[in-house]
Amino acid sequence: MAAQKKKNIKAAAKPSVRITASKFHIAIVASRFNDFISKALLNACWMELKRSGLRDEQITTIWVPGSFEIPAAALKLARKKNVDAVICLGAVIRGETYHFEVVANEAGRGMMQVSLATGKPVIMGVLTTDTVDQAQKRAQDKGGANKGLDAARSALEMIALLKQIK
Repeated sequence: MAAQKKKNIKAAAKPSVRITASKFHIAIVASRFNDFISKALLNACWMELKRSGLRDEQITTIWVPGSFEIPAAALKLARKKNVDAVICLGAVIRGETYHFEVVANEAGRGMMQVSLATGKPVIMGVLTTDTVDQAQKRAQDKGGANKGLDAARSALEMIALLKQIK
């Protein structure tokens, strides 16, 4: 029985659909606050989307002041007929006040609400970390650790999966 469980877990770790990105259009919303992290996430995200077959004209990137503002822009983009998914990128790094919790929680909640309201994937690529060092480690290019790359892959997989469900 234990061997069977392991096998099922391994099988589920791979994408459940075939991803053909050549016809997708993806919008990216990036936060200017902590942009030294956002830019690294965005670069890895773009590179992964390009590696997956998207051309420059299939990717739209907009910048917003901070992560709290991401959901409003994501909603406008997700409502566009030609946008298949929205990837949200940024970094909320804990400080000395409750502000971290408010921004992180409400940005995450807003992104989920956009996805549910539009039926389109809205990918949470906003890092929520305790320290700048933790954020930098999740935005580095070493060993595929960059979460921007993960966000791009998640968007592509979710687009394909949702199209298959229809």
